[in-house]
Amino acid sequence: MSQLNQLELQNLRHLINLYDIEAQKFDSYAQMATDPQIKQMFIQAAQTARNTKQKLLSFLQ
Repeated sequence: MSQLNQLELQNLRHLINLYDIEAQKFDSYAQMATDPQIKQMFIQAAQTARNTKQKLLSFLQ
C-alpha cells in the first residue's frame, strides 16, 4: 500500500477520533436506556463504531 499524504493522514485521524466519540456516546446511551431492545441496539452501534475505528487504525500501521 502506498504511503498516506499529510491531508489523508489528518483526515484519517479525524475519522478515528469521530468513531471513538461515537462509540462513547452509544455506550452512554446504552447505560441510560431502560428498554432492553433499545439498550442492545446502542450496544451494537457502539461495537460497530469500535470495529470501524480499529479498521481505520490499521491504515496507520
